Amino acid sequence: QVQLVESGGGLAQAGGSLRLSCAASGRSISAYGMSWFRQAPGKERDFVAGVRWRPGSQYYSDSVKGRFTISRDNAENTVYLQMNSLKTEDTAVYFCAADPSGSGSSRSGAYTYWGQGTQVTVSS
Repeated sequence: QVQLVESGGGLAQAGGSLRLSCAASGRSISAYGMSWFRQAPGKERDFVAGVRWRPGSQYYSDSVKGRFTISRDNAENTVYLQMNSLKTEDTAVYFCAADPSGSGSSRSGAYTYWGQGTQVTVSS
């Protein structure tokens, strides 16, 4: 069993930056595919960014490509999401997710473990 806890959310101005963290406990996530999803009020949960188990295998949604960076620190059992050039449309609850197969996916159904989410609000 893996527990995921997100942190780092909050209020930012458009054009600003935030860094989200996802701390895992229970077992090592070094072989897991890890991703961030987000859900705005009244909308579906959407894929944001993912990283597969092997180094350098990041992938992003078109809406955040070039602005957000996902990374992982296997020694700390933590995944990060650096969010730059924030826009008001980035406002959402951000969730961390873990895929034990390691392959990862942009589909939420591929993930077994989920965190509780952290709110990100971007003001204009």
